[in-house]
Amino acid sequence: MYILGDIGNSETKVFLVNSDYKIIRNINFSSKQINKKIINSNFKLLVKDFKKIKKILFCSVVPKSFTLVKNFLQKKTKCRCYEIKDLNLKSLININVNFNQVGSDRLTNAISLLNQKDNFIILDFGTATTFDVVIKKTYKGGIIAPGIRISLNTLSDKAALIPKINLKKINKIIGDDTISAVRSGFFWGYSGLIDNIVNLIKKETNKSFKLIITGGFSSLFKSSIKTKVILDKNITIKGLIKISKLIK
Repeated sequence: MYILGDIGNSETKVFLVNSDYKIIRNINFSSKQINKKIINSNFKLLVKDFKKIKKILFCSVVPKSFTLVKNFLQKKTKCRCYEIKDLNLKSLININVNFNQVGSDRLTNAISLLNQKDNFIILDFGTATTFDVVIKKTYKGGIIAPGIRISLNTLSDKAALIPKINLKKINKIIGDDTISAVRSGFFWGYSGLIDNIVNLIKKETNKSFKLIITGGFSSLFKSSIKTKVILDKNITIKGLIKISKLIK
């Protein structure tokens, strides 16, 4: 049995998989609430017998949280808990950026998709809205834009007359009240941002791409993006499975 996990800025997702890489169980919990008590209670729900764990791999963008999880799991399982950057990824991907600065989650997503023939733009609606460019087996870099949820919350926090708003698809451009005006600004504003960035990537590289979308708001924006998209919310676990095969 293997433990594979993704520690993001907002959410932590952990999967228990068998030796055939089939998912047995998974747990999700807030990354902001990670402490020894939360770790202990959640992992006891995920793993019935820690002695059966043979591999542990995480991608993490929150070093402090990863350290807490790592210390807990290594003590419980007696196995080394790897972060993907602990491994030699060169057999899987060529990285044309500063290795220390690119997020492990973004590399994991890229590795899940890459092959010898296709080019990909991976659009992840996470804490930040990120675009990652993969050409054949090479990670070329990407773009980081403000996250939708953070931007919405910041607007309502800083503007006294704007309430907390759940973002929904809106057909009209011109809002007739505060809520519809904000929804229009965010829905059509981010739709325009996405289309513009995708087109600029194509222009700069002079290449065609498959556009993969994932993360919290991916379903909402799927039909508003002008480029044909493929929705895949399991991209990170697929990447972790592929990378975990490097652990002997």
